[in-house]
Amino acid sequence: MSTLSLQIPPSLKFTDDEFEQIVEFNKELRLELTASGELIIMSPTGGETGNRNFEIYIDLGIWNRK
Repeated sequence: MSTLSLQIPPSLKFTDDEFEQIVEFNKELRLELTASGELIIMSPTGGETGNRNFEIYIDLGIWNRK
């Protein structure tokens, strides 16, 4: 999985609400803001990774119900 990382100047700080607005306006992107102020744009998972994750969720759910 590849990522694109944007360095945010230290003088530019986002509040939680402001970051939520950025995420809301960019729903097609997976955005993360690190503690050091780095804005990370994650690539979406592909079909194979998504299928593996889905199988893990199912297995975990079945195990939990037993």
